[in-house]
Amino acid sequence: MALMDTEKIRSSQITPEHEYLSRRRFLRIGALAGTSAALAACGGQLGSAPPQRGENAAATAQPAAEGQASNANATPAPTVAVKTDELGDPVNSFTEITNYNNYYEFTEDKEGVAALVGNFKAEPWQVTVGGLVNNPKTYDIDDLRTRFGEEERIYRLRCVEGWSMVIPWLGFPLNKLLQEVEPTSAAKYVRFESLMDKQQYPNQALPFSSYPWPYTEGLRLDEAMNDLSLMVTGLYGHSLPTQNGAPLRLAVPWKYGFKSIKAIVKIDLVDTQPATLWNTLAPYEYGFYSNVNPNRAHPRWSQASERRIGESGRRQTLMFNGYEKQVAGLYEGMDLQADY
Repeated sequence: MALMDTEKIRSSQITPEHEYLSRRRFLRIGALAGTSAALAACGGQLGSAPPQRGENAAATAQPAAEGQASNANATPAPTVAVKTDELGDPVNSFTEITNYNNYYEFTEDKEGVAALVGNFKAEPWQVTVGGLVNNPKTYDIDDLRTRFGEEERIYRLRCVEGWSMVIPWLGFPLNKLLQEVEPTSAAKYVRFESLMDKQQYPNQALPFSSYPWPYTEGLRLDEAMNDLSLMVTGLYGHSLPTQNGAPLRLAVPWKYGFKSIKAIVKIDLVDTQPATLWNTLAPYEYGFYSNVNPNRAHPRWSQASERRIGESGRRQTLMFNGYEKQVAGLYEGMDLQADY
């Protein structure tokens, strides 16, 4: 597919995903396959930081504000020294990260999630891990945090829509979890599934929803075992806000943001490529791999450049989002135009 001229396509000219979805909504009822879909989940949404972990958490916690998640009591946004990624780019502010988000289970409006997350119950929470494994387990979210530890990883997040952030995630490598459950020799892929709860997710309760809920995603096993694949439990040293996918989400920084599934409740090792939500909706727009690739345009816009939130203008998008040295070997011999 020929790359479109980025100077001719401005971000303001791309139809917003919620408008595009509204136009297509009635066309999709009863005809899920074969119609175009809107864009996918990427960043963060409005909200204050949850209590800091550690001995002073009780002292710093404040009553929950209206519109906030019940698991994320209001405290001032964290004040930290300026941090950068390995390329020297500063992290986005806490406000930016928690103010710009796609979370379609709540709403198609990036700036409307915060008002809807207040009653979401992110704890208690359990995650089942099974399928083609020798040691299936069910983990409590606190078990995951303590058993596998938490470390800060500053990752770039590139949305398929053409915007990006730099985020200081907190979490643990996915491969630690997979090693403990011991995938069998038949396991080839990892399938992830989000919470299905019509009481907590307004869009899941819609009678004519075009989405194949629950949200599902997948990785090839070798992708999942790559050290960059991160199970995220927090950001900026705090528990993960609901609007960012609390209490557990995935971060795969060399792939477009919608691959980083939120509110995970189930992980299965499987032998065939799993169906994923966006690939099911529009396979010609959203491939299974969805690696960041500036040389492969989306059918409706170029992917050669991006808008970093908080910056004016646009910057060049890097192959594999700048993680080429770490992950290019996973795709050796593949046609990255065909296997997108």
